[in-house]
Amino acid sequence: MFRFEHTYLLYFLAIIPMIWIAHVIYNRWKRKMIKAQFGSEVIGVMIPDITMAKTWIKLSVYSIGLTFLIIAMAGPQSGSKTEEVKRKGIDMMIALDISNSMMAEDLYPNRLERAKRSIQELLTYLKGDRIGIVVFAGESFVQLPITSDYSAAKLFLNSIETELISTQGTDIQNAIDQCISSFDENSPASKSIILISDGEHHEGDISSVLAKANEQDIIVHAIGMGSENGAPIPIYSRGKRVGFKQNQTGNTVVTKLDADMLASFANETGGIFVRASNTESGMAYVFEEIEKLEKVELGTKVYTDFDDKFQYFLLPALILLIIELIIPNTRSKWWQKLVAS
Repeated sequence: MFRFEHTYLLYFLAIIPMIWIAHVIYNRWKRKMIKAQFGSEVIGVMIPDITMAKTWIKLSVYSIGLTFLIIAMAGPQSGSKTEEVKRKGIDMMIALDISNSMMAEDLYPNRLERAKRSIQELLTYLKGDRIGIVVFAGESFVQLPITSDYSAAKLFLNSIETELISTQGTDIQNAIDQCISSFDENSPASKSIILISDGEHHEGDISSVLAKANEQDIIVHAIGMGSENGAPIPIYSRGKRVGFKQNQTGNTVVTKLDADMLASFANETGGIFVRASNTESGMAYVFEEIEKLEKVELGTKVYTDFDDKFQYFLLPALILLIIELIIPNTRSKWWQKLVAS
């Protein structure tokens, strides 16, 4: 397997054609200016020793050398072998509430951002476990299928916003059912769901889906986002807060954490409920419970022992750049002999 350690540096290869275009434009402009000032017949008299052939050769050598140099900086590597790594872990799904009430700012900077940071905290704890994410409001969908790729999990997590779902509400039943369906039925791994929500105005018959979780030995833990005193839901326009959400009678809507309901959901399956705060996300307590579950070996093929290959590009790059510096722009005796021959 071949790869680049710093892939983003390859974008600098776009400089090469830009150099050629700039060189062509500059030479045309220079000759045009001289011709306009003195006439075409005096160009050879004014710059008799300049040869365009050598100019293009120098540019070609420089471009090839610069190409090799950029490739060397990008860190080319080749995998010398593949190895199957056995890791012990469990399967877990996160049900993340992204309804508008999660934008309330009784947690800093708001409930949703605090929830996302708690998931990032969880990712730092995980080693061999697999994780997936379901986002929900009035409806739900799988944002991240269950995976052991924590880099992908962080990428998908960063893209989560309330605008992902237009249907408002808090359909926890559908979210948990979606999580249950996302697990691999044939996997022997222990399974757990982490519900992160303010729990307000929940919809659907949650008891049936919790019974389904119990039947499949899936433990549901819950983390409550928000305060019981509540907070208004801010409205932003172009990054600035312009007001707060109001109901039909014109009163400001205050969203409150329903801790009792979330705790009852967790207790139904043998899980725990934790209330998040500005200082504690609650995820550490949930992870302690997850660590108690029986772990099984999950095997994945990975490439190991990558060898650096930058030297195969760096050496010719330096040689070519040195040659470009040595080649003069003007005519020389050896060059004239070479052309004559």
